[in-house]
Amino acid sequence: MSLPIISADQRSAEKRGIKGCIFGKSGIGKTSLLWTLEPESTLFFDLEAGDLAIEGWTGDSIRPKTWQECRDFAVFIGGPNPALREDQPYSQAHFEAVCERFGDPVELAKYETVFIDSITVAGRLCFQWCKGQPQAFSERSGKPDMRGAYGLHGQEMIAWLTHLQHTRNKNIWFVGILDERIDDFNRKVFAPQIEGSKTGLELPGIVDQVISMAEVTDDDGNGYRAFINHTLNPWGYPSKDRSGRLEMIEEPHLGRLMAKIHTPVKPAVERLEFGRPSASTADPQPSIESEGV
Repeated sequence: MSLPIISADQRSAEKRGIKGCIFGKSGIGKTSLLWTLEPESTLFFDLEAGDLAIEGWTGDSIRPKTWQECRDFAVFIGGPNPALREDQPYSQAHFEAVCERFGDPVELAKYETVFIDSITVAGRLCFQWCKGQPQAFSERSGKPDMRGAYGLHGQEMIAWLTHLQHTRNKNIWFVGILDERIDDFNRKVFAPQIEGSKTGLELPGIVDQVISMAEVTDDDGNGYRAFINHTLNPWGYPSKDRSGRLEMIEEPHLGRLMAKIHTPVKPAVERLEFGRPSASTADPQPSIESEGV
């Protein structure tokens, strides 16, 4: 057996899916993004039961109602994780048990994209399940322990997201609600609406793309919807572009966005160019007199 080194040519030839999340306020049109995807190759992971916005869309859907079903569908879509013990979720034993119920996973081969609506509801289902587990009760008194429930919730959500993220040959998109708050310094801040803090903090490190779907205004003051894709943006929206191919603002069309991400990448010299601010805009250096010399 030779050393399993993957060459650059092999890595480039591999089919790789895009993993991302799209956050926006209620009513901005997140679910309606399904209209921008090919229905024949898209699987709608419907947790919201809010498919009125896509009435007439001809793609397939699944409707998990419990956290156990969410885990079952995740292992059915992503396959088993060989690093896990047989008694753990997403293990080989879990995968085989799910296949006995759902059938041959080859049926999923026709789907290139899984659209999960929404991670907000998935977090609620997970938390409801966690509150009934032994870790959510005090060992001394037997009373509910919310710290234990939240700790288990964070572990469960990260394991679920990570397993789906490792489905290399499919596009996995999570959508969720974006909350707008005012902090203690009277500044506007945005954060994903997910139970607990661990999932929201670690999610950007798991997925490739973090996109905020928001309403912005042009120079004439007219509002329009857009995808915000760069971490450094003037509105403070949570965003991240691992592909390096997107502009700060893109049209809210998920199909064309994925096509742009799959275009040939620019040479590293162009992508990693650093533009230092001009001397007039840079912070002035302290003078000798101001330093007291």
